Amino acid sequence: MTHEDEDIRRLLTDAVPPLPPPEDRLGAVAARVRRRRRRVLANSTLAIALAVGLGIGGGRLLTGDDQTPPPPAAGPDRWTSCAVKDAQWAEARNRPTASPPAPPLRLGDDIAPVSVVICDELTQQRSDGGTDRVGRERRTDDVAALVAALRLPDEPRTTGGCFLMEVVPPWLAVIDADGRWMQPAVPVDSCHKPRQEFSQAVQATPFTTVSTWTIEQLESAEAAAARCGQKIKHVIALEGPANTVGRRSVLREPFPAGREIRLCVYATSNSDWGTGEFVHGTVLPANRRTAIERALRAAGAAKPCNTRASRFAMLQPVGGGLDIYVELDNCHRVLTYSGGTVFAQGNAALATLLDKS
Repeated sequence: MTHEDEDIRRLLTDAVPPLPPPEDRLGAVAARVRRRRRRVLANSTLAIALAVGLGIGGGRLLTGDDQTPPPPAAGPDRWTSCAVKDAQWAEARNRPTASPPAPPLRLGDDIAPVSVVICDELTQQRSDGGTDRVGRERRTDDVAALVAALRLPDEPRTTGGCFLMEVVPPWLAVIDADGRWMQPAVPVDSCHKPRQEFSQAVQATPFTTVSTWTIEQLESAEAAAARCGQKIKHVIALEGPANTVGRRSVLREPFPAGREIRLCVYATSNSDWGTGEFVHGTVLPANRRTAIERALRAAGAAKPCNTRASRFAMLQPVGGGLDIYVELDNCHRVLTYSGGTVFAQGNAALATLLDKS
């Protein structure tokens, strides 16, 4: 290099200062992940468990950091109750813009649990004979074994075969001394099922029921007393009008001789026309049974009709046998199963005999 070239290089170096070293992007991302882990709220959906509890939703530890907006239906930054959480997430699910729940995070060292809460559901019979779906909150302060199990790593995924049966862990929240909470991810085994150590810890941990609340009625006292289901399928509507035209059932002996017949009446709605909700039911006395049986024998071939019935009846031999379904308005079709689906044509007189409470 000549002296002239060296002078030109020096001038260019002095004119353009050296660039600063590149930022540590990997470190910055890691820092953001750590911050995010400490500030995103748990977001989950309560679901009925197949075995010991409910399905996994999503959860994040709360710190009160308001730099990142919370997910939809974000709850308070301190634990309240399973009932409040359930109501909040139910409201979120009904929003048109509801986001899917975030996956739960593994339990780390940034929270020291002093309590564990399990939110689940069960079926409970009332004193009047009816049945409800009930929410339940259980709590324990004996957390050492359960927390240790939650901190176990996932086992490597197997390349061999696994049972296809799904095992859903309970929905649980860990709570620290300040009331902060998160829903932790459950460690899984080589078949991606909850590790046995976790399941055994849940079974061995003494939980106390804190509260219960009714979510919905599954069966009314009246339906239980009549031994009719609270809801059944409107099979005539579901079979479709195309199958009814010109077909006549052989109803020479609609009811088995010497057997009691249970009558259950149901109503449908525009929002769920394929399902009937219980209205009233009874075991037919002899005089009503005879009159209804006579009307069924007189049923003719089904006529063309595309109108949905708002009420229908089910006639069922006590102890088992062929059910008979009758529309109580509009088309007045009759359906039974005898070597296949068979339709006949009822009328308003038959409907009147049936729809008396």
